[in-house]
Amino acid sequence: MSDLAIRVEGLTKRYRIGARRRRFQTLNDRLAEAAAALFRHLRSTFRHSNLQPSNDEFIWALNDVSFEVMQGEVVGIIGRNGAGKSTLLKILCRITAPTAGRAEVFGRVGSLLEVGTGFHPELTGRENVYLNGAILGMRKAEIDRKFDEIVAFAEIEKFLDTPVRRYSSGMAVRLAFAVAAHLEPEILLVDEVLAVGDAAFQRKCLGKMGEVAKEGRTVLFVSHNLAAIQALCQRGIWIDQGRVESDGESESVIEAYLGRLHVTQEFPSVLRSLNGDIEIQRVVTKDQHGHMTSVFRTGSQITIEIHYVARRPVALPYLWIGITSQFGPLFAANMLLDGIRPERLEGEGRLCCTFTELPLLPQQLYVVRMGGREKNGRSPLFHAAEVTYFRVIGSAKDIGFAGEPAEMVVGSSASVLVPYRWELPDGRTVSVDVLGQANNGNHSWHEDLTAQRESQREGSHGA
Repeated sequence: MSDLAIRVEGLTKRYRIGARRRRFQTLNDRLAEAAAALFRHLRSTFRHSNLQPSNDEFIWALNDVSFEVMQGEVVGIIGRNGAGKSTLLKILCRITAPTAGRAEVFGRVGSLLEVGTGFHPELTGRENVYLNGAILGMRKAEIDRKFDEIVAFAEIEKFLDTPVRRYSSGMAVRLAFAVAAHLEPEILLVDEVLAVGDAAFQRKCLGKMGEVAKEGRTVLFVSHNLAAIQALCQRGIWIDQGRVESDGESESVIEAYLGRLHVTQEFPSVLRSLNGDIEIQRVVTKDQHGHMTSVFRTGSQITIEIHYVARRPVALPYLWIGITSQFGPLFAANMLLDGIRPERLEGEGRLCCTFTELPLLPQQLYVVRMGGREKNGRSPLFHAAEVTYFRVIGSAKDIGFAGEPAEMVVGSSASVLVPYRWELPDGRTVSVDVLGQANNGNHSWHEDLTAQRESQREGSHGA
C-alpha cells in the first residue's frame, strides 16, 4: 500500500445532456409536472411494459473504470475527444465528484488542467505569478524560492511589471505554464497543456515534463500528442467511450489505438479552413500496395491520403504536409516551395502525397502535420495541425547499424537518416548509408581505406 499513488475502482460519472438550472416553481408547475410524470408512467406500463426507461438524456463520461498507479510511474492517458480523459483527471483533483465508484490519491497533488486559470488581466505578471501559484497550491515561500526560475522559463523578464491584459496570448501562456510547471507535488496531473504555444515553447515544455518524470514523481499525462506520450511515459492507458480499452506499455497501447483509428478512419480532430470553405475530413496513411496502415519500416514507401470537402471552390491553394517527432520537425512536402498546386478544390475529393523512401529510425512514433495558405501565398487557409500518426518499426541491426548499444539508443536518437562518412585518426574512412541497406538488403558500410591500402601495396611491389 505504501507504494501506491493512485487507486481507481469502478469509477463512473454520468452527466445529464442539456440539463438546466431549475427556476422557482409555482404550485401549477408542480401539478403539471406530476401529471406529466403520471402520464409517462402509464404509457410505459401499458405500451412498453417490457422495456426499461430510456437513458438517452444522459451521457456516461466514465463507466466502471479501474486501475492503479504506483509511486514514480509516468502514465499517459490517450483516447479520442470526449472519451472521458479530462473527466477522470477532474475527479482525481476533486473538482467534480463521481456518480459511482471511488478514486483514492495518496500524496500531495498538483494539477495542470487548464493553463492560465486564475490569471487576472489587471494585475502585473509578477503579481499573477503569486496569485496563480497560490491557486495551484504553492506556499509563498515556495513561490519566492522559485520565482527567478519561473520568470526565466517564461522568458518575459522585460514585461514582468506590465499588466497581463497587455500580454499577447502566447506570453500569457508561457507565464501560466511556467508557474504550473514549477510545482513540486508528489503526484502531477497534466491535461493537454503542452498543445499551447509555438513549436519552440512546446519543445521546452516537453523538456520540463521530462525532468519532472526523471525526478521520480508520479505523473498522469493526458494528451493527443502521441509522440510526447511515447517519449515521456513508460505506461499507457487508452480510454474509449468512458471505458479502459487497453492498459500496458505505452508503445503497445499506442499501436493498438492507431490500429483502431485506421480501421474506423476516425482521427482526433477535423481540420477546417479559417473561412469555412473547405474541411479536411480524414487523413490516412497507406503502404506501397495501397493498404491502409499506421506501421511502416525504415526505407519503405508511405502515401498520405487527404480526403476533403469543399463547400465552395477554392482556387490555387498552397498546401503542405510535414513529418515531425518528439524532437521537432523533420521534413516536409511544401507546395509553397515546389510550386505544384491544384487548380481548384471543389466538392468531395482527395489528394495524395507519397514519400518513396522513409529515411526514419525505427522504434519511434511520428506525427503528420498539415497546413495551407490561400492562392496569394500569404493569407493562411489552415492553421497547422496534427492530422494523423504512424510508427516505424524494426531493429537497428536490420538497417545496418552495428554498434553494440544501437538497440538501446535508436528510439531516442535523432530521427532522420542520411548518408555520412567517418574519417578516423588511424587513417580509416568509413561511409555509412543505412537507408540504402534498408532498401536493397545489401550491407552499406564501406571501408574506403581497404581499396586505398591495396593500391598502395601494389604500388610498393611495382617499385
